Amino acid sequence: MSTIDIIGFVGISIILIAYLLILTNIISSKGFTYIFMNFIGAGIACYASILLKYVPFIILEAVWTAISLIALLNIFKAKLKLPK
Repeated sequence: MSTIDIIGFVGISIILIAYLLILTNIISSKGFTYIFMNFIGAGIACYASILLKYVPFIILEAVWTAISLIALLNIFKAKLKLPK
């Protein structure tokens, strides 16, 4: 297994663990933990895709990361009570 494979495996593992935690009702799909795990996992998987130069997955993981970042920012805004 190459370094790129390991990086990609770590990223997708984080995403899949987050999904498993949702299915087993351990965490909430709207909670910080799930969204943060998606953000980190997708970011790592995106990095692996960049290293592989595989554009379809670069796009997929970049969009997944961006959506998760927006969700995280919304959580922080709600906690700080900032206007949207």
